[in-house]
Amino acid sequence: MAKKEWEKELSEYIIQGEPSKKEKAENWETAIGLQEVDGLKTSDYLIDTAKDHIEGKIDIYEAKNRISEYYEEKNATSDDDIEEADKVAVRITELLGEKTFSFSPAELLNIHKRLFEGIIDKAGVYRDFDFSKKEWILNNDTVVYSPYEIIEEALEYDFKEERYFSYKGLTIDESIERLCRFVSNIWQVHPFVEGNTRTIAVFLIKYLRSFGFDLDNEIFKDNSWYFRNALVRANYTNISKGIYEDLSYLEKFFYNMLANKNYELKNRYLHIDYKDDLNDQKENNNLSLEEQAILNIIKSNPSITQSEIASRIDKSVRTVKTYMQEMQDKKIIARQNSKKTGEWVILDK
Repeated sequence: MAKKEWEKELSEYIIQGEPSKKEKAENWETAIGLQEVDGLKTSDYLIDTAKDHIEGKIDIYEAKNRISEYYEEKNATSDDDIEEADKVAVRITELLGEKTFSFSPAELLNIHKRLFEGIIDKAGVYRDFDFSKKEWILNNDTVVYSPYEIIEEALEYDFKEERYFSYKGLTIDESIERLCRFVSNIWQVHPFVEGNTRTIAVFLIKYLRSFGFDLDNEIFKDNSWYFRNALVRANYTNISKGIYEDLSYLEKFFYNMLANKNYELKNRYLHIDYKDDLNDQKENNNLSLEEQAILNIIKSNPSITQSEIASRIDKSVRTVKTYMQEMQDKKIIARQNSKKTGEWVILDK
């Protein structure tokens, strides 16, 4: 089945389906799209399984068993890459459907193990040797990854720095720069032999959801390869050629995902020989991370209540009321009509 066909089929659930079907379909789209990070394609059988899960005919555990049994029956006749893509996609869908999350290196290890157990060696285990990968956007040069001896120490340091950092009072611009640097640092460590980008992407989605964001999953479905290449550029320096670590490509990805921007995310822009001037100025965005999350929720549902918003972003109703009053004072949003039957309106600025 061609990519456009599966996208069209699953997108129908997002456009027309009830909320539970919409969420499942978005998770499946993200999971399938992320396989392109490693150039993998899923099978028609996986799409049929996804549709049955979205429609409620089977639960996610039955979906996993169905895929496992399918490849057990095929035995030696299956394509290893397609088998990996199918199995990892259904496992990503399972993880994205779970509400539990722990911000820790142990969570990263757990995600890797759950995605790749039985598929690759040392699933859920840090690599114990050094290696490099040729990157086409670097003209076959490589990013320098962390030495295997310090992987655990490097991750503990990065997680500790992020865990005790407060985003309170930061604008969305400042927050995105900080988040990009954290994700970039984790990826540069490259803790696993295989599956680093897919593991980090799942971790990132769950981490951002803990901030209260209803993420636009289209970004990972359509731009997973760009996401990986942006991480490459964020960690590559070649002084002799005048090339330095560049976080701006990854920031554009985050702006599209978190702040409803529409930057053009083309992989050719990331190639070190690409000549066009892409250093366009970022629009100033003085919203805080919490205000941006609230704004995104209002855009998707203008009639939503403050208590519902509080539940979505995991804050108290009093805190949400404070945020939203400040947003009204700053002429970012307004209330239209009565408290019971009215809607939130986003004001043009």
